[in-house]
Amino acid sequence: MPSSFQEMWAELLPVGRHAGSGGYRRFAWTGADAECRAWFREQAAARGLTCETDRNGNQWAWLGDPAAGDAVVTGSHLDSVPDGGAFDGPLGVVSAFAALDGLAARGARPSRPIAVVNFGDEEGARFGLACAGSRLTAGVLTPERAAGLRDADGISLPEAMERAGHDPGAIGPDDERLARVGVFVELHVEQGRHLADTASPVGVASSIWPHGRWRFDFRGVADHAGTTRMEDRHDPMPAYAATVLAARARAAAAGARATFGKLSVEPNGVNAIPSLVRAWLDARAAGQDVLDRLVGEIEGEAREHAARDGVRVELTRESFTPVVDFAPALRDELAGLLAARRPYEVPVLPTGAGHDAGILAAKVPTAMLFVRNPTGVSHSPAEHAREDDCVAGVEALTDVLEELACR
Repeated sequence: MPSSFQEMWAELLPVGRHAGSGGYRRFAWTGADAECRAWFREQAAARGLTCETDRNGNQWAWLGDPAAGDAVVTGSHLDSVPDGGAFDGPLGVVSAFAALDGLAARGARPSRPIAVVNFGDEEGARFGLACAGSRLTAGVLTPERAAGLRDADGISLPEAMERAGHDPGAIGPDDERLARVGVFVELHVEQGRHLADTASPVGVASSIWPHGRWRFDFRGVADHAGTTRMEDRHDPMPAYAATVLAARARAAAAGARATFGKLSVEPNGVNAIPSLVRAWLDARAAGQDVLDRLVGEIEGEAREHAARDGVRVELTRESFTPVVDFAPALRDELAGLLAARRPYEVPVLPTGAGHDAGILAAKVPTAMLFVRNPTGVSHSPAEHAREDDCVAGVEALTDVLEELACR
């Protein structure tokens, strides 16, 4: 008998959880990732679904004939950011299986194939590029660039896939698979406070802000911290620190987001002046022009401070996703459907967080449902959603699948 939502959640909860932080370390192609993938296969088998792993490492569990085409696909991802929360990603996968159970309980008879998907390496925690599985499938990430992605230990993405038992030789665009998909609906915990301040446990996404990641290399000269006079130093750390403060101020003034969240220092000695400070900027804004201006201003600040301190700065854009406007007709249909069946409003709202749904939106009609997050906190062990709100999300997704796949 298939597990209930609560049972599935309890089974998945310990996987990849770090005892010290309480957060999750479910990184792509690691042992924790393998456990998550095994859990996915078990859930598919318990429901009599056909489970397969595609050339890019994404898992699919099919109800009905995949070759029939025009499938309704739902799901999300199971990996995490370093010490992330339990809900970002897994809530969408668990809810997808629970929604299939809801359809069966209603006696609904799908006229289209339905699939649950677990996209690989959505967070990019190990190799630095978010949504790698969906990007490869959609042709946004080339096999050549994917082969060059490496983790902190120098292991390449293909090497990691091979060590985990997956053949990386065929990674790349998967137009044939995408041609099977008629629509993709991703349920996700809200990463923000739009719903927290309302009486609505569920909302519908309107768009995803444009966003990207930029690497700043501040290059100076290594020297002795105790013998080198302050005026003789070419220390890249002050320029980096000033850029962090400038990014915060510029983003606040623009109503945007700018975060330096990852840092690498060489030679990384307590008593050594650094020769290199490498820092990664995550920047997002409501519009492309605002984002371009923001990143340009931050770059300008970095170069000004670097010149003052006698160091060099190099800027590399490592990833970028333009604004995503979800299919208006599908978005409006789902918002109207859910609002008509509920005693509360179903808000339509944008998000600053990236998702696999945003990558696929250029290839297939795509929509997203959000489940209320009472604190708005995400990418943290404090990330949370109440059980009754999660159940409301499952019911909403069940309604959506019934409308799209059984009408």
